[in-house]
Amino acid sequence: MDLWQYEREALEEGHTLICGCDEAGAGPLAGPVYAAAVILPLGAEIDGLNDSKKLTQKRREALFPVIQERALAWAVAWVDAAEIDATDILSARVRAMQLAIDKLSVRPDFALIDGNRDRGRSAAITLEHRCIVKGDSLSASVAAASVLAKVSRDRFMVEMAERYPEYRFDRHKGYGTALHYQLLRTYGPSPIHRRTFLKNL
Repeated sequence: MDLWQYEREALEEGHTLICGCDEAGAGPLAGPVYAAAVILPLGAEIDGLNDSKKLTQKRREALFPVIQERALAWAVAWVDAAEIDATDILSARVRAMQLAIDKLSVRPDFALIDGNRDRGRSAAITLEHRCIVKGDSLSASVAAASVLAKVSRDRFMVEMAERYPEYRFDRHKGYGTALHYQLLRTYGPSPIHRRTFLKNL
């Protein structure tokens, strides 16, 4: 499978700097949604690069510095639980991706966006772009962004486990596991829980 097909198509259309963009943490009950944007040199060899959800945590951690090293530019951004509650998760996801694009040290002229949504009620991707369903499995740039976003978010949730040890965020990273629901019923929500996601408690 050619992981550079979408990048090449964008180059053929006249674009010169293409970034891949993906987010992590749309579904959890707690913590921010993270996004990353990555500009890779065309054809960069990054062994084992794939959608972050298909990689083990160990593999993602190993790829993280390799992607940072090989990238022409990379950036990570996030939108916190309070803003997710104040807007909606789609707007928060899109805003996090646009924030990551805006933080890149090199300005891209085109973005490959994972998924099929590029706007929410209160946010939109403003850079010229293309949405790719399952982009994190089909585009090297998007796959690289998915790894940076996922690892960055997981690391943040491990830090939150130290601040709020009773919730065991290091175990479930904020996702709605049986353990997480049990702890929520025992302790109630923490300051980093998404209140709008807790309707069925």
